[in-house]
Amino acid sequence: QQSGRKYNLFLKRRLRIDKRHQSKDSIFFRDGVRRIDFVLSYVDDLNKEWEKKLERRKEFESNLQKAGLELETEDKKESENGRIFFVKIHAPWEVLITYAEVLNIKVPIRENDIPPMVENPLDCVLYPLRLPEKVMHPEPDYFTAPFSKDKQELYLINDESTFFSPSMRNRIVNYILTRCPYGTEEGKKKFGIKRLLNNGTYTAAYPLHDCQYWKKASDPNCDSERYTLYMEWARFLRFYKEQPLVLIRKYYGEKIGIYFAWLGFYTEMLFLAAVVGLICFLYGLFTMDENMSSKEICDPAIGGEIIMCPLCDRDCEYWRLNTTCESSQYSHLFDNVATLFFAIFMGIWVTLFLEFWKRRQARLKYEWDLVDFEEEQQQLQLRPEYEAKCTQKKKNPITQEMEPYLPLTSQAVRFCISGATVLFWVSLIIASMIAVIVYRLAVYAAFASLMENTQTLQPISGLLTPQLATSVTASCLNFVIIMILNFFYERIAIWITDMEIPRTHMEYENRLTMKMFLFQFVNYYSSCFYVAFFKGKFVGYPGAYTYMFNRWRNEECDPAGCLIELTTQLTIVMAGKQIWGNIQEAIVPWICNWWGRRKARNNPENLYSRWEQDHDLQTFGALGLFYEYLEMVIQFGFITLFVASFPLAPLLALMNNILEIRVDSWKLTTQYRRPVAAKAHSIGVWQEILNGMAILSVVTNAFIVAFTSDMIPRLVYYYAYSENEDSPMSGYINNSLSVFLISDFPERNEPKENPENFVICRYRDYRYPPDHERRYLHTMQFWHILAAKLAFIIIMEHVVFIVKFFVAWMIPDVPADVKAKIKREKYLTQKILHEYELEKLKERLCQGDKRATEKEFIATEGRMELSRAM
Repeated sequence: QQSGRKYNLFLKRRLRIDKRHQSKDSIFFRDGVRRIDFVLSYVDDLNKEWEKKLERRKEFESNLQKAGLELETEDKKESENGRIFFVKIHAPWEVLITYAEVLNIKVPIRENDIPPMVENPLDCVLYPLRLPEKVMHPEPDYFTAPFSKDKQELYLINDESTFFSPSMRNRIVNYILTRCPYGTEEGKKKFGIKRLLNNGTYTAAYPLHDCQYWKKASDPNCDSERYTLYMEWARFLRFYKEQPLVLIRKYYGEKIGIYFAWLGFYTEMLFLAAVVGLICFLYGLFTMDENMSSKEICDPAIGGEIIMCPLCDRDCEYWRLNTTCESSQYSHLFDNVATLFFAIFMGIWVTLFLEFWKRRQARLKYEWDLVDFEEEQQQLQLRPEYEAKCTQKKKNPITQEMEPYLPLTSQAVRFCISGATVLFWVSLIIASMIAVIVYRLAVYAAFASLMENTQTLQPISGLLTPQLATSVTASCLNFVIIMILNFFYERIAIWITDMEIPRTHMEYENRLTMKMFLFQFVNYYSSCFYVAFFKGKFVGYPGAYTYMFNRWRNEECDPAGCLIELTTQLTIVMAGKQIWGNIQEAIVPWICNWWGRRKARNNPENLYSRWEQDHDLQTFGALGLFYEYLEMVIQFGFITLFVASFPLAPLLALMNNILEIRVDSWKLTTQYRRPVAAKAHSIGVWQEILNGMAILSVVTNAFIVAFTSDMIPRLVYYYAYSENEDSPMSGYINNSLSVFLISDFPERNEPKENPENFVICRYRDYRYPPDHERRYLHTMQFWHILAAKLAFIIIMEHVVFIVKFFVAWMIPDVPADVKAKIKREKYLTQKILHEYELEKLKERLCQGDKRATEKEFIATEGRMELSRAM
């Protein structure tokens, strides 16, 4: 019986569609003429809120129609599951031209006659990377001007139905939806689609994709831009091709377009850093066998005869230096002369990246008609939530109109709660990092004992030392904690930003950005800062070790230095974050959509309408781009702040970003509903964050080279303490290790066993031997090395900063040809507008209009002459 009912329902729906002779994949109303600009959906559940929701919908939709929008409702019987109503919205010409003027939308007035740029001589070489011209530039370039209802004949209006692009249309409709009232509740005026979505009156609100992504639309009036984007941009096999930025901007709006432009430019610039980093890594690889330090460590006659002091109290044994042979060799891969060169290079690279991006951004602003874009048009408008929650009003001194405002006392209380919450979570991160440090201190002895007594681990004991095993497991544990804290804090950051009630959209985004970035900065980088600047720096010496909480002995660095551990930490956290991020971005939405569409796949395609297909996709929320920027900026920190420890970091970032561009484009094109188009002329506050990180990176890399790597002690030994002219670095290892008399061990530190009856042991420091009158105090070489480290930091910072600021001064933010084009376009636009006004005046004079006086005619001509002169 159930299957019979389903079959009857199927026949009824089939007959209904056949009767209309229209594919349900259409993006038009039933008449096939009016385009669907937006869709609202709701479920008509008969619960206690049903009547209230029904009343809200009636009022809201009535007000939308009063605003000039046209609505068409699809009954729930027409839907795939028989439960969802769909309200299709169309903005007629009168509404579009009214709000185009309100939103200051620029439209074409004349085709651009400025000659294109001179052809690049490398175009032939780069031809395989190019996309077809019709994809890169789907329409001609025009001179544009803000739309005005009174001057419609001035604009190139060939067809009213296609004059405004779909992204412009959905932006206009969204503007109306966010400000349309739906009644009064509890004495307060209620308005906006966002509130109706939050209280369940509507379940979704979204513009439509123009077709299915895997095939073109059957309707010849549809451009099938989604299909073009998928075929030419969103497939991984096109990873080597340039991005169709003009088409991305046209389909998704400028805000998403500028993100992909920035991500593409960042990836291009990473190529240079990755090549130089790879060369530095190969230098370390090819000179590994020539490294005198690792040779001495591995030599049985030198490293095999040096007995090192135990690395933990009581349970650890004395050990021979040559047991760290392999790790010292691998350490040379990253700790060599090329490290210094690469650190300086990256300090200059980051400046070139930021300066050239400013130029690229300026070019996009011109090409995308954003030169005169004012933030007030979108970002500085009052948020509907602010207007709804702020009941008190005061007069705006500029507009002289009454506006809602938040009292100073309320602001202060909210900021105090917000600040305390952020401080608590940052403290929680620091506490978790301390817990990981305690883990490292507590398990080191266990790893040392396990590897000593387990026969199966003996073959790899040279490679997998207790230090490395502790570092790897602690890095993995730290990464898991980072992900858990990150999951919770994202929700907390949104909650406290909402609680602050920011006045404008720009304020909201900036506050949320700073909170999230501060947390992510501490969360992701704290462990790297610990290994780079604290581990092994406050150890003490045998017999006078320093302890954390008077219980756990502080960690020592490997005899080859701490740089290899920083490299391990950086690799695990950076690579783990990128892998996890791609899983979250690609696989999770795909699984969700597959689960949501599993029933619909069994139905005929013509019963699965375009609005239902998009309804079953994931929502690309208002913070969708925020998370994309945040992910890339955190990666930017990894490849700049700690790049001296890992020259391959830019190469890892490059490979990730090549994948990231295609993953982001694929999910946006295939797995998400079409986002509402929004304008943006820059990457916003992220630019300032990148500038700050660029300056900080010079300082951190200088400190890494000076204090974390072994370069400065080696240079001091080479020039001041070496006694062998033929091999200046021979004897360095013996020189860098101090002597300790085992009988001086206090009971707390002394190992339980000394089977070979060693008399002395060595430790990594520059201290006088036990038979010296200043026993165990720092030698003069220690102070020489410290002075050299501080001098190096000062010199490197000043050199890099001087070069950075000189490069920034040399490279103008706006290219000369773009400046000329902007001036040319402004002049021609003014000329066209003035000629139009002059023609209108002539017509009025010919018709005998008394208002068109001779003075007005002369004034208009004079304004044209002034424009020409300027």
